[in-house]
Amino acid sequence: MKISYEAETDKATVINLTNHSYFNLAGHGAGDVLAHVLTLNADKYTVFDDGLIPTGEIRSVKGTPFDFTTPTPIGARISEVGAGYDQNYVLNGGQGTPPLCAKVFEPTSGRVMEVRTTEPGVQLYTGNWLNKSVTGKAGKVYGKHGGLCLETQHFPDSPNKPAFPSVVLRPGQKFASVTVFKFSTQ
Repeated sequence: MKISYEAETDKATVINLTNHSYFNLAGHGAGDVLAHVLTLNADKYTVFDDGLIPTGEIRSVKGTPFDFTTPTPIGARISEVGAGYDQNYVLNGGQGTPPLCAKVFEPTSGRVMEVRTTEPGVQLYTGNWLNKSVTGKAGKVYGKHGGLCLETQHFPDSPNKPAFPSVVLRPGQKFASVTVFKFSTQ
């Protein structure tokens, strides 16, 4: 599945487009995603304050519960980050067009999702506020951690953080971004 974003403007415009799809590779209504094994191509993350707004600091993931540089079950350290993950990662770049951002493996089904993007960041969100109040197809309800999102994007609050990649599109410029979700089995 390929998502292509394009934009032009006649006035300076802040633009930071993303996709907020939830995925559960175990299947529809199969419970939480805590056993999903995640690998992120990101050695750093943006630090946030109590309101989940980035402070402007970029920190190494090494030795933190935010480290998914090697395959790690999402639930392995989730209790160390409060309600769950809602974290922006600074992508390393890499090989391929676009480069690999993330890989998710669900051990029971063997399903794999790879995410590739031209964006500099990805927000990992683990359905922290799903509370069984949303009913999906076939009457299935979605509980806490019932899905995960990998939102490729520029860093949150970039307009207010000069060290972050710019999200300002100016007249005469063209914005273009690509994210690819590839599904397979292992």
